[in-house]
Amino acid sequence: MRIHFIAIGGSAMHNMAIALHKKGFEITGSDDVLFEPSVSRLSKYGLFPEKEGWYPEKINADLDAVILGMHARADNPELLRAQELGIKIYSYPEYVYEHSKNKLRVVIGGSHGKTTITSMILHVLKNTGKDFDYMVGAQLAGFDTMVKLTDQAPVIVIEGDEYLSSAIDRRPKFHLYKANIGVISGIAWDHINVFPTFDNYVEQFMLFIDTIQPGGELIYCQTDAVLNNVVRENKSEVKKIPYGLPAYNIKYGITNIITGEKEYQLQVFGEHNLLNMEAARLVCESLGIKQDIFYQQISTFKGAARRLELIGENKNASFFKDFAHSPSKLNATIQAVKAQFPDRKLIACIELHTFSSLNEDFLSEYAHAMDKADIAIVFIDKKTFEQKKMTPYAAETVKNAFSKDDLMFYNDPVALLKYLENIRMENTNLLMMSSGNFGGIDMPDLSKNIINNKF
Repeated sequence: MRIHFIAIGGSAMHNMAIALHKKGFEITGSDDVLFEPSVSRLSKYGLFPEKEGWYPEKINADLDAVILGMHARADNPELLRAQELGIKIYSYPEYVYEHSKNKLRVVIGGSHGKTTITSMILHVLKNTGKDFDYMVGAQLAGFDTMVKLTDQAPVIVIEGDEYLSSAIDRRPKFHLYKANIGVISGIAWDHINVFPTFDNYVEQFMLFIDTIQPGGELIYCQTDAVLNNVVRENKSEVKKIPYGLPAYNIKYGITNIITGEKEYQLQVFGEHNLLNMEAARLVCESLGIKQDIFYQQISTFKGAARRLELIGENKNASFFKDFAHSPSKLNATIQAVKAQFPDRKLIACIELHTFSSLNEDFLSEYAHAMDKADIAIVFIDKKTFEQKKMTPYAAETVKNAFSKDDLMFYNDPVALLKYLENIRMENTNLLMMSSGNFGGIDMPDLSKNIINNKF
């Protein structure tokens, strides 16, 4: 098979290209901008494009298919050439479905927790010797790539994003997979640039439930009021399985799951992670893994990349970095750190970086999301507004939206770094949250300065 990837540098795209290369396919690709880690990974397998840009001459009738990434626009010259030649064009979720039509498909959806739930499932399946394919949105310890596609695996576990599939396929990705087992972790408005109203966003989850195949299962979080209402109104005859918080305790800064007489010590913490764990447990149970085996294996799970990642610590201070950027994720992450370390001061800093989070009409969704932080900081790199061609707004607009009068605001990474470097980390945790990079601030270097050198 000869397959060409348009926008090969994307997170899922470059991992899929590698997975199909390992399967023996002949893979080519193009992109106009490539970043790490895709540069190193594609180069390792000889798949890195010779030069950046779009080259219609790469598209010819000898190709079996083209896979189109979300980054490519509808007027992309390679796409137009493929359409002109009548070559089969897939979005990557379409291709994943085509590959897995004869497999049992587990699809993890929801506004938050998708990557972590998927990662937990993969961790347990791998540790119990199961054969499975997968697609997940973060690099995991023990996994070479974020995508695996084989002919023989009977099961595929897919992180099911609700964002659009491609520039020419406006369906949400998770609608295309036709799950046998579907998970919804919760619903909190996101992606305002494509779902302009809350009702429009919620509708995508209603439609997702309807895509679950006859005889299938929906595993859903019953602590989410919006999701509960969606499930209650849904007329699908799939089996609907709710989950909530398991019994647990926190001893000496470590969270333990309690089942009967047994306790299982965890390496992750926070109620949002405990809810994620219950979703993963129910999926694994449907795949034949008993509860005690699940908890034994999940006790060695250290978390998905960029999710409450511990950058540095000493005996009375910790520095965490997290991917949180939406209001629900921000609130859950702050609560998790505060609950795990109730006697420590918490300094929390969020970078608003995505189109939704920067949209002035969406900002009010962040109201009270940082209330549990002792010191709350919002950072917007002034260059981000320029890059995204958005109109900047004043610090007071941000403070009013977050409903927190003492909130601190920075739009210059140099000024933010200067403030952070002067923090006295005594009986204090620092939590930095972003899907971006805080204007290029070196987090490990910052950690060394404030964790090790202050007292």
